[in-house]
Amino acid sequence: MTDVLVIEALRTPRGAAKDTGALHSLTPMELLAGTLRVLQQRTGVDIEQVADGVFGCVTQTGEQGGNIGKSACLLAGWSPAMSAVTINRYCASGLSAVNWASQQARDGDTLAVAGGVEMMSRVPMFGDKVPYYTDRDLAGKIGFVPPPWSSDLVATRMGTSRQDCDAYAALSQSRALAARKRGLARSMVPVHNAQGEVLLDHDENIREANTPEKLAMLRTVYEPGANGLDAWGLEREPELREIAHVHTAGNAPCMADGAAAVLLGTEAAARRLALPVRARILAHADACVPLTQTGAVDATRKALARANLSVADIDLWEVRDSFAAITLHYIRSLGLDLERFNVNGSSIALGHPMGATGAMLVSCLLDEMELRGLRYGVAALPGAFGVATATVFERVAH
Repeated sequence: MTDVLVIEALRTPRGAAKDTGALHSLTPMELLAGTLRVLQQRTGVDIEQVADGVFGCVTQTGEQGGNIGKSACLLAGWSPAMSAVTINRYCASGLSAVNWASQQARDGDTLAVAGGVEMMSRVPMFGDKVPYYTDRDLAGKIGFVPPPWSSDLVATRMGTSRQDCDAYAALSQSRALAARKRGLARSMVPVHNAQGEVLLDHDENIREANTPEKLAMLRTVYEPGANGLDAWGLEREPELREIAHVHTAGNAPCMADGAAAVLLGTEAAARRLALPVRARILAHADACVPLTQTGAVDATRKALARANLSVADIDLWEVRDSFAAITLHYIRSLGLDLERFNVNGSSIALGHPMGATGAMLVSCLLDEMELRGLRYGVAALPGAFGVATATVFERVAH
C-alpha cells in the first residue's frame, strides 16, 4: 500500500470561548483561512497540486455552516478547482479529516489538505439545535445520554474517584503551563487581525490556579439522581448500587476557539514536488462503543494491529482529554506510562475546539516527537455517541 506522509501540520493557539476571548473578533472562516495561508507559505506548495480537502467542524450552523472547509479554502486563495468537504464525527472530527484526506491523497497519488475549525465563542455548542439534546423521548430511542453523565458511569464502573479525576486535571494544567513557559511551539501559528496585529500567540485557557485543592471546591455537573438518568442507568446495570458523580468544569475539557491545517501527500507526490516531510501515517482506525466515550481504546488497538505495532512500541501518546475518567480509562486499559502521555497537557487545560482538536493533535504530537527524537506516536480521540478514531505515526528523520 502506498505510504501517505505528513508534509506539514499547523495549529492556532486555543482561545477562550467567550466574548472577551482573544480570537472572538474573527469569524471561523477567517480563522481557518488564515491557518491555510500560513500552511501554503511554510511549505511553498503549489496549491494547484492539492487535489482535495477534508475539514472537521461539529456545530455546522450560522458562521460555521455551508461547508466551511471549502469556503475557507477559497477565502485563503486556494484553487477554486480543489474540492473540499466538511465532516462531523463529533470530537473526533479533526483527526478523521486527516485520515480521510490521507485516503484521498493515496487514491490519487497526490496531495490533500485536512484540518478543522470550531469557534465556540461565536457558534456555541448545541447552536445547531440537535433534537436528541432537547427531546428526551428521542434520546431514549437512539440511546443518547449526555457525555458528562456517561463519563460518570465509566467512573463508577472503574471505581475512579473524584480525587483521581481532579489529580489528573491538575497534572494536565501544570504540564500545559510548563509548555507555555517554554515558548512558542514549532507548529503553533500566531493569529493576526486584518491590520497584522497579533491577536493570540499562546494557549489562552490554561488556569495556573487549578490545583487539586482548588478543583475539589467545584460542584459536579450532576448531583445524585441526575434528573432521572441515574435510575435509567441503574436499571440497565443493576450491579451498580449508585452512580458516582465525579466530573466538574475543572476536570472536563473546556470550550475553545481554534483551527488547524495539515498537508498530506504520497511519497511519490512529495518527491515530485520537492516537499520536505515530517512523518508517515502507518495506520488509522475507527471504533464506537455505545453509551460511553471509551471507543478510543478499541480504535487504538485496531490501528496498532494494522501497523503491526504494540503498545510497548509507541514512544509518545497524544490523546484528547475527554472527561477525566474517560482519559484515565484509556490510560489504564492500555497500561500506559504517564511520562509518555499528553506530556504538554491536553483539552482539560488547553481547551477543546471540537472540530479542530483532532487535527491539532497531529502537530502537537509531531512537535514533541521531533524535539525528543522519537520514532512512533499515536493520536486518538473519543467523542459523543461512543465514536472514536486513532492514528499511528512514524517520524521521518532528517
